[in-house]
Amino acid sequence: MQTTGAVQLRQWLEAIAAIATALNRPVSLPEVLDLVSATASGLLGYDFCAVLLVDEPRRKLVITGAHGLSPRYIEQVNADHPVVLEPDDEPRAPSSRAFLTGTSVQVPDTVADATFLPWGGVARQQGYRSMISVPVFSAGVPVGTLNCYTRMPHEFGPGEQELLSLLADQAGVAIETARLREREAATIASLTKANTALRRGEEVHEQFTRVALRGGGVAGVAAALAELLRTSVVVLEEPSGVQLAAAGDDPVEDGQATLVVLGNETVARIVVPRSETPLAALDVRALEHAATVCALEVLRARTAHEVEWRLSGEVVSDLLAGNPAGLVTAAERAGRLGLDLTKPHAVIVVNGGPSARVLSVARSLAATAQPRALAGAIGDDVVLLWPAGAESEAERLLQQVRRIGAGPETAVAVSPLCHALTDYPSAYRRGRGAATIARLRGNADTVATFESLGVHGLLLQLQDVAELRRFAAETLAPIRNYDAARGTALEQTLRAYVTHDLNTAATAAALFVHPNTVNLRLRKAEQLLGVSTSQVRVLAELQVALSADDVADALAAPGSPNS
Repeated sequence: MQTTGAVQLRQWLEAIAAIATALNRPVSLPEVLDLVSATASGLLGYDFCAVLLVDEPRRKLVITGAHGLSPRYIEQVNADHPVVLEPDDEPRAPSSRAFLTGTSVQVPDTVADATFLPWGGVARQQGYRSMISVPVFSAGVPVGTLNCYTRMPHEFGPGEQELLSLLADQAGVAIETARLREREAATIASLTKANTALRRGEEVHEQFTRVALRGGGVAGVAAALAELLRTSVVVLEEPSGVQLAAAGDDPVEDGQATLVVLGNETVARIVVPRSETPLAALDVRALEHAATVCALEVLRARTAHEVEWRLSGEVVSDLLAGNPAGLVTAAERAGRLGLDLTKPHAVIVVNGGPSARVLSVARSLAATAQPRALAGAIGDDVVLLWPAGAESEAERLLQQVRRIGAGPETAVAVSPLCHALTDYPSAYRRGRGAATIARLRGNADTVATFESLGVHGLLLQLQDVAELRRFAAETLAPIRNYDAARGTALEQTLRAYVTHDLNTAATAAALFVHPNTVNLRLRKAEQLLGVSTSQVRVLAELQVALSADDVADALAAPGSPNS
């Protein structure tokens, strides 16, 4: 028959084994501390037990595991009455003293002990008369206390304290084990994340390497990036803004852009939908890699296009300049570039402005044309040969030219359709004249056509510049001679008067003179010309003479085929 001591020893060994078994299972720290509290209550006959752990700033103790205490009581104590280690104006609680001194602190009778008075209300609420607080250590550092309570006054003897210290040690082991598991879990999570990042990085590298090796072009880069980011992607050329490629199901309306840089030049933008949260590091890396490969694809395409652009420029130059030798083979060379000159084409002329950037925009626009269009440069002019529908494309070109910063000193004009090779030189000459006149008249915000220029457009149809100048000189000779001899401004005043629709006040404002001065100059001009500006026929002849001079200047401007 077993003695009482042997039975108690077996119970303790079984309890310790149960705690050790729990530590080897993936249970939470509060569950293990609940088990420690229950073991203390069950083996020693206490009414309540709890394990309190110090918080991260090490300023207070909070109940983390318990047995016999109501959840409401635990929540209330932790929220409203935690055990403060260093209270400002109150004595330290028994748990604070046990934690700070590293020795057990007991209160045999909470009612009789005057030092326990500040916590008497809590004791009465929970219904205990005695308590003991045993420090809990983990790796030699105090981390909390094991507290036990009885409903009746009780003296905790040395044997009990020794057993409670043993349970406190088990609690310390449980805490260290739990924290070790947390560190291991964090390490595993970090390694898993790093491994995922590594695999994703390899996937990004492999995807874009395949695009580069097979020459997938900008479209291949867009498709690969859309697959990696699982979103829509648009690639826009710079500075024209022309779409080079798109991938994904949804349009990219509000997007964030990554610049594609070739040398010191920004050649494109990769745009993805804007997100409320910043892109992940791996997504940013994918965008950067895509921009690098995209720059290589743009360079590859440019290298191929440069030959085509040079040949296109030669065809455009020979055709529009009227080079007899070049005209013989122009149609054949244009055909090899995909342009059928047996069909009618219009000539779009961009006059003035940064010609290199305008030429880049024009080439991008021509590359998208169906049927094919050609772009080239003659002097400072950028010229396109465009099939039917040139007016709308000229409007697009004007918008893109404005987008790259070209101001009102740059004008765009479009000629009527050319049906024969011999039509192109005069079409270019007239188109250039139309653009020049539109720019000089301050109408560069719209595309100039012969119809929009009125009398100027009609006069541009004439081939003989000398005849235009002769007519203007004969008609305006009296006032020109008078101005030359006396330094007056009769022709300038008459020109402004016609331009401002016979409005004396507007003419005076434009010339910065008094309206009476305008009237005196007009009367003198009428006297010299022997006419009256109140007659419609006279005004029409004067307008034609003044316009003829403008048109002659535009047609004979530097860079014009007939200049």
